[in-house]
Amino acid sequence: MSNTKLVAQPRTTTGSSAARRLRTEGHIPGVIYGQGMAPVSVTIERRDLRLALSGPAGSNTVLTLEVGGKSYPAVVKEMQRHPIRRTVAHIDFLQVNMNEEINVSVAVHIVGESKAVADAGGLVDAAVDTIEVSCTPNNMPNAFEIDVTEMQPGDVIRLADLPMPKGVTPLGDPEMPIVTILVTSAAEAAADEAEAAEAAVDGDAATDAAE
Repeated sequence: MSNTKLVAQPRTTTGSSAARRLRTEGHIPGVIYGQGMAPVSVTIERRDLRLALSGPAGSNTVLTLEVGGKSYPAVVKEMQRHPIRRTVAHIDFLQVNMNEEINVSVAVHIVGESKAVADAGGLVDAAVDTIEVSCTPNNMPNAFEIDVTEMQPGDVIRLADLPMPKGVTPLGDPEMPIVTILVTSAAEAAADEAEAAEAAVDGDAATDAAE
């Protein structure tokens, strides 16, 4: 779990024209909401948001959001992006109770390299980019690192295969593929030809020995 401070300013102007003006000036309009509080419209400095989410937890960083002299423990619930530039156009923050579970999406990172897969002309395919889990903000993992070094052609790592940190419950089908090994038809054909050639050589050697 990662935690950092982010300062926001209360926002009194609303509407699309006001939001466009804020974005042009380098600000991001947003809102913070949660159980037991009225939504609060805020403005975030684009640079400050980028720095706050630059740690290992990324968008799952638990923030101490300071707004008008008040502090809110919060996480990013949603970031709306410009369809072309992909810059953040609006952000929703969810106030959290550090002892209550929430549902979050945690990034999947593939590490290592499988020699067996490379020799077979195969590819390591991450079937998903994130895994949804339920946990308290205090137990939120930064990411799931999956080491593929020992994987073999045809192997599949499923959700049920992933060890979960204490206090973290995976959501979804336990049989959902997370990482699969793909071998192309051309690679399989080449492997079959190599096996056939090797078998032929072994057969010729056996015949020569018998003679």
